[in-house]
Amino acid sequence: METIKPIEISLDTSNPKEKLTSAEMGKLWATYMGNSMSKCILSYYLQHVEDNDIKKLLENASQLSLEMLKTIEEIFTKENFPIPQGFTEKDVNLGAPRLFEDQFYVHYLKYVAKAGMSIYNVAIPLVYRKDIREFYVYCMNSTMALMEQIKDILMNKGFIMKPPVIPVPDKVEFVHQDFLNGFFGHVRPLHALEIAHFYDNIENNLASKALIMGFAQVTRNEKVRELFERGRELVTTNTEHYMQKLHDENLPSPSFRDDLVTTSTFAPFSDKLMLFHKMDMFAMKLRSFGNSVAVNGRHDIASLYSNVLMKNSAFVQEVIKIMIENGWLEQPPKAVDRENLASG
Repeated sequence: METIKPIEISLDTSNPKEKLTSAEMGKLWATYMGNSMSKCILSYYLQHVEDNDIKKLLENASQLSLEMLKTIEEIFTKENFPIPQGFTEKDVNLGAPRLFEDQFYVHYLKYVAKAGMSIYNVAIPLVYRKDIREFYVYCMNSTMALMEQIKDILMNKGFIMKPPVIPVPDKVEFVHQDFLNGFFGHVRPLHALEIAHFYDNIENNLASKALIMGFAQVTRNEKVRELFERGRELVTTNTEHYMQKLHDENLPSPSFRDDLVTTSTFAPFSDKLMLFHKMDMFAMKLRSFGNSVAVNGRHDIASLYSNVLMKNSAFVQEVIKIMIENGWLEQPPKAVDRENLASG
């Protein structure tokens, strides 16, 4: 497996007075926060990995996070932008026993790589400064290269079940009036895009459930544990609904990965990091629901996603409240509050 090589990002802009836009600030800030968390998590995973291929994969992912952090720090320093606190060595206990099996690391990397690509995909059309454009193209290309390595390992080691196979159409067809039916009348079979997004949401949830199970197992804060347990139940219920939709069409679905969580009760991460991570992962689910709804045509599926969207949004709000109560939620860059500006 090749090492993903960094590229030189030009820190020169076409106009030396060109300021960062809100989009550039926001995306750089979010990228920094996510990668400062990944740096901690991957450093812990590397303490407990036996498979050499998976170890190399973790090393590539870790190096990629470090490269992104380094570049953002250089940009922020040049702009006199305060470096976010993010997450530090205080948020990870490298001496904690193994919490996850090696196989989980590969599924986890696929999940967070998808999350990263969604950030970079949105950023690329929104950023205009030359150095920021180059940086996000690098982020996208290098994460895509990492994703290919992840998929190779998943397939070569038999860790993954591909999306369901359906027949090739016999001819071009146009939909009829029953296309939107989901509760009454003739309900058509799922089409390929609906199946793809059910599979994607299941795959995301399998990694998310295993992670939140591990977090609930190790936290010493009862309030945080209760929240994680609620999140685990929510993910389980949602996943079972998605699986049932596939099973109703006699299509297979991947199985849970709960067996990849060990019995350790020693926390490798701070509650601050674990809460931020679950907030981030559930936020990604909200983005995934938008993509799923956009290609859906059946009323029952739209109703399912609407219900899941509401419950996941409520969970994210609960996580945010606890983080605010504990002073753990950093403020993203914000516009001027002109109503409260002191008069001259």
